[in-house]
Amino acid sequence: MKLASLKQGGRDGTLVVVSRDLRRCLPVPQIAATLQHALDDWERCLPALQAAYQQLNAQAEAGQPFDPAACHSPLPRAYQWADGSAYINHVELVRKARGATLPPEFHTDPLMYQGGSDSFVGPRDPVWAGDEAWGIDLEAEVAVVTGDVPMGTRPEAAAQAIRLVMLVNDVSLRNLIPAELAKGFGFFQSKPASAFSPVAVTPDELGPAWHDARLHLPLEVELNGQPFGRPNAGVDMTFGFDQLIAHAAKTRDLEAGSIIGSGTVSNKQGDLHGSSIANGGVGYCCIAEVRMYETIETGQPLTPFMRFGDRVRIDMRDTQGASIFGSIEQVVRQRTA
Repeated sequence: MKLASLKQGGRDGTLVVVSRDLRRCLPVPQIAATLQHALDDWERCLPALQAAYQQLNAQAEAGQPFDPAACHSPLPRAYQWADGSAYINHVELVRKARGATLPPEFHTDPLMYQGGSDSFVGPRDPVWAGDEAWGIDLEAEVAVVTGDVPMGTRPEAAAQAIRLVMLVNDVSLRNLIPAELAKGFGFFQSKPASAFSPVAVTPDELGPAWHDARLHLPLEVELNGQPFGRPNAGVDMTFGFDQLIAHAAKTRDLEAGSIIGSGTVSNKQGDLHGSSIANGGVGYCCIAEVRMYETIETGQPLTPFMRFGDRVRIDMRDTQGASIFGSIEQVVRQRTA
């Protein structure tokens, strides 16, 4: 089943069921006005939503045209947005670029930060920034939406709490990060509003590509119309979403509608010259990773971060080549006070 939130009906949008081919959608106010309402009453809403989804796929005239540009993120705001760093290759490159080794516990205890969840933006909305000097970077990831997760839930039970899967562009302002981390209190200004894919899907919709609480398909990234990344999201993912959810719930309950991110998708590759798509590699899901390779090999980064007017596109296709979630397509724009 595929679900989206249109930019109408209030700040939390209007819940619609979306056809498998992403061509049509059907508002379902009689079932749930918003996606959060559906998640709060999932056991009751799920059968009715599935019936509406089957109707939409079976009847070509049902519903209305689906326009991703009219969508907000599936959850325009959420009770929780916790982003992990499940791809240790990415973390290892970061540390190697600054001459540091990877602590052994990074392989057994996930990294995670708590992001701002009150102001997500739509999948076709701009990436807003005040200054190019902030170091504007994309971060293409996979994310899941949970039901209620009690404190202390183990990974095997946490996997059963996954309600929906979606993509995310978790923008980072790289040049603001060092000063924030130096204070010893984590990210804040360096992590602006994230954008999620137009559509969120139930795990069963992903078929055999979803197993071990991981999504085993390439995540496609384009930068200014050129292929930038195509790593497989299920490869080199040290911690599955079951482990990430259990980590987040170690000391607290997670409420229905909590979003857990994978962190930047990253596959192990050779050197810089073999890692880009142009040179036969799978490329990257953030600019910082290219700059890490450059720093390791040449002593300094060469590739610039994003500038105003730059365009990023993030998508994922099934084995038949059809987009699963719809694409995130954003342009970097300047916003001044």
